[in-house]
Amino acid sequence: MTQVAHTPRVFSGIKPSGGLTLGNYLGAIKRWVDMQGPDFETVYCVVDLHAITVWQDPAELANATREVAAGMLASGIDPKGSVLFNQAQVPAHTQLAWIFNCVARVGWMNRMTQFKDKAGKNAEKVSLGLYAYPALMASDILLYHGTHVPVGEDQKQHVELTRDIATKFNHDYGVDFFPTPEPIIDGPATRVMNLRDGTKKMSKSGESDMERINMTDDADKIAKKFKKARTDPEPLPETLDGLKDRPEARNLVDIFAALSDQTPEAVIGEYAGAGWGKFKPALADLAVAKLAPISAEMARLMNDPAEIDRLLANGAERAEEIAQPILRKTYDIVGLVSSR
Repeated sequence: MTQVAHTPRVFSGIKPSGGLTLGNYLGAIKRWVDMQGPDFETVYCVVDLHAITVWQDPAELANATREVAAGMLASGIDPKGSVLFNQAQVPAHTQLAWIFNCVARVGWMNRMTQFKDKAGKNAEKVSLGLYAYPALMASDILLYHGTHVPVGEDQKQHVELTRDIATKFNHDYGVDFFPTPEPIIDGPATRVMNLRDGTKKMSKSGESDMERINMTDDADKIAKKFKKARTDPEPLPETLDGLKDRPEARNLVDIFAALSDQTPEAVIGEYAGAGWGKFKPALADLAVAKLAPISAEMARLMNDPAEIDRLLANGAERAEEIAQPILRKTYDIVGLVSSR
């Protein structure tokens, strides 16, 4: 049996469909920034091939890809320390995905709840790509022998599928080649909710712009949206348990905690008994301090798309240096002749 030592390596990606929101930042990008350093190799990707599982206007897709990259860079992803690229520039993603299409079982795909949610009653009319994309996501991770995958709760099932694919591949071919990656789901705001309805996830496609904080919002918009965020008449409680049936209040406390690198318990400890007239302005000030510099840097980068493209191209070259030996070894294990 082939034994492989796996370097601790983080892989995660974000889809360029619509604009980036505070949910993308707190639920993903900020965590990715924090994971940079000596403990892991970090590989971060704009997953543009995932975006086209549903129709995308080509010009808007290209712009959104650059905007996501700009958001990652502006937030602190270091293109020298981390590998940052867009998926379509590394063809090995789709090459390995085909092999995983042949490893994964239809029954596994039928259990993917995200497909059911997105396809709804029109499952017969959606693209094959939307059905099969969890195998591409597995390829994204395993192409780099990713060992840790920071994801939101809604993507945990796909990482579990990735583990199943890795385990079946290793078993079928009698190797210990692909690692079984661990999903990392932590932090106080891994699921950021709507500012007008705390029972709904913050979304790029919500009806009102007041529902969300866009990462391109300037300081005035950020402050206005938090000050007008929906709350309830009660002051903040003495303990976190007091927020159990107060979704809007809990959401704002979680956002404050995530932006200030505290626990929600610590935030409650500081603001217990405070009314919203005190808490929301404090949250607005904190959000402006943290987010306005990011939106300003995003705007600067978007005015220089050639620089974004240069950084993505450099990242793609570095990604291929990791990916190609793994793909070649996979072909060898499977028995696919590759003589050039």
